[in-house]
Amino acid sequence: MDVTSILDAQKAKQQNVTVEKETPLEIDAGHLMVSDLNPIDEESYNENLEDHLRALARDGTQALLAALFSLPTQKSADGPLAQLPARTYQLPRQKQLPKPKPPTKWERFAAAKGISHVKRDKKEWDEERQEWVNRWGKDGKNRRVEEQWLTEVKRNADTDHNPQLAARHERKERIAKNEKQHLANLARASGSSASGPSSRKAELEKSIATTRASTASMGKFDRKLDGEKKLRGVKRKFDPAERSVVDEQKSALKLIGSMDSDARKMRKAPRENEEGSVNARKAIRFASKGKGAASMAGGETRGKSSFAKGKKGGRR
Repeated sequence: MDVTSILDAQKAKQQNVTVEKETPLEIDAGHLMVSDLNPIDEESYNENLEDHLRALARDGTQALLAALFSLPTQKSADGPLAQLPARTYQLPRQKQLPKPKPPTKWERFAAAKGISHVKRDKKEWDEERQEWVNRWGKDGKNRRVEEQWLTEVKRNADTDHNPQLAARHERKERIAKNEKQHLANLARASGSSASGPSSRKAELEKSIATTRASTASMGKFDRKLDGEKKLRGVKRKFDPAERSVVDEQKSALKLIGSMDSDARKMRKAPRENEEGSVNARKAIRFASKGKGAASMAGGETRGKSSFAKGKKGGRR
């Protein structure tokens, strides 16, 4: 019995699932990646590009599937899952590595003193309730005094003392203190001296300079303190006496442009609703000595009435 044809058919089937190349393919099952380092066949590439790329993709996919089926598996609800090995190829990062956070003031102090930091749990055991409760937040233990219905008050406490309100104020003060320390740590980490001694020193020098110039003599005849520095004035900057023609032309054009601009005009053009260049309101204010048009009308009426009275008196 000749079985040569059967063996050839079986060999053809196996050839479809095996990939043999001059340079073996590099398979990274952890990344599900296949690298083909073989040179490109120029004849097949130029003859039919689509078929050439399809053949390369088929060989890479076949090699990757063969590697995945050779891995150990584990059972799951969705079926057997392959356990991927460790990744061998180091892919570049999209973003740069995160910089380590600088230590806070307390962390530096703890490192200098050898204090080990133990992170506390979010839950805490409550002996009264006999259950685990939150340290802070909703139904937190730090709000126990604020929410309990009965609170013990000391004998010497004021009559209007509210223990719930006092506990709330203390909690808010702790929160504000923590926030202030957090901002100081952020400012110290960023390298800014917004809350450092140098900024306070600059503020004090600025305040001293302001108070020195607040007297009638602008600080000229004030008694100076020991070691007090002389204030620096504004240094005037003058243009050079000899300049190029181009620079002089630019400065002249800039001066003419500033004079012609609407913002630099000395006299504004009269409005459309104004007749002539006389400001009637200003003229009335000047004539009435600041009393207004009503006072001028009242003065004319009083003048007429007094003149009439004088005529009657003369007839008598």
